[in-house]
Amino acid sequence: MASPEAELSLLVVDDDGIAPLNQEYLGRQGPTNVIAFPMQEGQFSELSPHLLGDVVISVETCQREAQTAGIAFERRFIELLIHGILHLFGYDHEKSSAEARRMEQKSEALLQRLGI
Repeated sequence: MASPEAELSLLVVDDDGIAPLNQEYLGRQGPTNVIAFPMQEGQFSELSPHLLGDVVISVETCQREAQTAGIAFERRFIELLIHGILHLFGYDHEKSSAEARRMEQKSEALLQRLGI
């Protein structure tokens, strides 16, 4: 995962801001917690080789999930940010249960590395 020259954009929105993106790009109705748009794959990936992509996080969904889990908003936000970044690096928990475990393990390792 070493990408010292990489960059990404982060967009923080509310549920009304993420719901249309969820519908348009993932075909899912309603808000979600995080969506990642990788730029390292596809037809135009060579245009900006250092651009990983975009991560969009809904603060409203993040807040609800933090409350439900009994954790601080900041922790849940960091978890979602890591989740989105992992998607930019090609991790995909929806492919298989093995991929889901691989992504969860990497997420936990990054959280530990951050001291969270």
